[in-house]
Amino acid sequence: MAQHAVYFPDAFLTQMREAMPSTLSFDEFISACQRPLRRSIRINTLKISVADFLALIAPYGWSLTPIPWCHEGFWIERDDEEALPLGSTAEHLSGLFYIQEASSMLPVAALFADDNHPQRVMDMAAAPGSKTTQIAARMGNRGAILANEFSASRVKVLHANISRCGIANTALTHFDGRVFGAALPEMFDAILLDAPCSGEGVVRKDPDALKNWSPESNLDIAATQRELLDSAFHALRPGGTLVYSTCTLNRQENEAVCLWLKETYADAVEFLPLGDLFPDADRALTPEGFLHVFPQIYDCEGFFVARLRKMSSLPAMP
Repeated sequence: MAQHAVYFPDAFLTQMREAMPSTLSFDEFISACQRPLRRSIRINTLKISVADFLALIAPYGWSLTPIPWCHEGFWIERDDEEALPLGSTAEHLSGLFYIQEASSMLPVAALFADDNHPQRVMDMAAAPGSKTTQIAARMGNRGAILANEFSASRVKVLHANISRCGIANTALTHFDGRVFGAALPEMFDAILLDAPCSGEGVVRKDPDALKNWSPESNLDIAATQRELLDSAFHALRPGGTLVYSTCTLNRQENEAVCLWLKETYADAVEFLPLGDLFPDADRALTPEGFLHVFPQIYDCEGFFVARLRKMSSLPAMP
């Protein structure tokens, strides 16, 4: 597969050398970042079963490879992309599938792990809607989802994708996610916080993703992430499940944010290990039980996923 020129700041490379476990090759990390990203889709089981979709597209000659952590997810190769872009196919326009990066399917897989069946779910930073629509499909359009997005322009995209996919159990809101802990205390069975981040994991899709990168910006973003996670944790009911995820690779925005929550609320926070989420998940497992997915491990975008349980009620936020 052809390589493309990715911009790597020296300080970023230094940080990655420190963050990467010794079991992984730094040269393979650089090589993986320079390979174009594999395309992937998630079949929308609210509109069609996996078997029926595979039968439907069989005459097209599309090559589909299953994604280990998502039964409805497939890497896709097709010869007619230039003649008919994937997003312009009738199947996509009618909501039979969602074009979604493979690693971005991990957070929802974690949210529903261990036979978890939440009835009230919040997606705190929901646009463009890949994970909201994945949650709705896992819930079978039952229960209730609050899909929040702070960016006004991105709310429109979120609404369009929810409509295209036939989602009927979701309310859209347009707030700063930091309000929910005080406004809706201990209201949700499960919360997904796919947090705004520095986006270090997306260089395979955007070779210039690191043009404005700096260690200082990582720390600024991490401060916002801590406030969002604090709000989400307060909005979660005791016994509920929270998944924190990013598409970045540095520890400050990932492990350190989760460890801050544990230090702040001690025994109220239980980390739920993700080593059994799918076969080979242990290749990305951190000592804390999180998944820190460097792009060379599964040939996908870089990603981070942590799953935790709220063990006890907390005093109300001010």
